[in-house]
Amino acid sequence: MKKSLAARTLVSVAGVLVALLFLFPTYWMFTTSLKTPGDVLSSKYDLIPTSATLSNFASALTKPGFVTYLTNSLIVTLGAVLAALIVGVLAAIPLARFRFRGRKGFLLLILIAQLAPLSALFIPMYLLIRDIGLLNTLPSLLLMYFATTLPFTVWMLYGFVNGIPYDLEEAAMIDGCSRAGAFRRVTLPLLGPGLVTTSVFSFITAWNEFLFALVFMRDQSKQTLPVWLSSFKTAFSIDWGGVMAASVIYAIPAVIFFLIVQRKLVSGMTAGAVKG
Repeated sequence: MKKSLAARTLVSVAGVLVALLFLFPTYWMFTTSLKTPGDVLSSKYDLIPTSATLSNFASALTKPGFVTYLTNSLIVTLGAVLAALIVGVLAAIPLARFRFRGRKGFLLLILIAQLAPLSALFIPMYLLIRDIGLLNTLPSLLLMYFATTLPFTVWMLYGFVNGIPYDLEEAAMIDGCSRAGAFRRVTLPLLGPGLVTTSVFSFITAWNEFLFALVFMRDQSKQTLPVWLSSFKTAFSIDWGGVMAASVIYAIPAVIFFLIVQRKLVSGMTAGAVKG
């Protein structure tokens, strides 16, 4: 009993240390955003700031183009995630429920597409977008984010759908549901955790993308927040206080998105197990 308690204590302490290790950069970013330029460049670092200022946040929020960049990021990111989830569900269902020739090869192609580095796809995607006349438009950026997040979405949702017993759908069809109705009433609620998990990772991938937005969007009014963050660097200096304040602001939408979908995680795990 004592050995078990000691092991649990050791694991708990290790977990707290790992959590602190990952949280410290975020804490450093937040505390630095509250410092004056002199304190930021000081060689002495205080874990608990003795003074704080909101001037960095004020300068970041009033920087030209912030609202435009934020709107563009929300449009292309949410649009790409929603489109990837819809197409991903429609692709994952037949891959998990049906057995057809070429199914394993198609799954292998999805995995290869997910493993391919974005730098290898950059030039072909640029030429394609240019040839169809969508260069420097938000739909082109949404399309690229959709293309980059879709393989991951399909692969993840395939695993979740494959993990839901088909017997539940068959029982619903015996009770009078159609195949589509059985999926909607039984499988789709059970798929909630998979949709939430996949949407979070897809959102982070699209939200943090920088290179496509920088190169494909030549017009500054079409660029996104990651490009806006780079504007705090000039040829002569870097406004570190502004960068940290902007980074805090930049992280808020992702945190809000996670909090919104996280509320539905537990309810989605149990809703489909109750016969309606």
